[in-house]
Amino acid sequence: MVKGLSRRVIVVDSPDPHIFEQAIFIVRNDAAVGSGGVTSQQVVDQAIRIAKDYARTHGAPPRRLRMSPWLAALLGGAAIGAVWLLAMLL
Repeated sequence: MVKGLSRRVIVVDSPDPHIFEQAIFIVRNDAAVGSGGVTSQQVVDQAIRIAKDYARTHGAPPRRLRMSPWLAALLGGAAIGAVWLLAMLL
């Protein structure tokens, strides 16, 4: 059942679509534009800033460099060989 209520809504597109597609902000009618010296552009700017901050802090964690076991074994062997060679030359 739908009641006859009107709401002020701000829809902000996501800066990173991997996290969310849109952010929907429902603005209270008693805190609407004009009260307290807040303009509509300031309300929209704050909604955009909140969406960007959320996307930045809740994004995918940075990927670590992963090394294959064969490459790790080769690099370890090369390092041990270099240390052995240095020890023999000194």
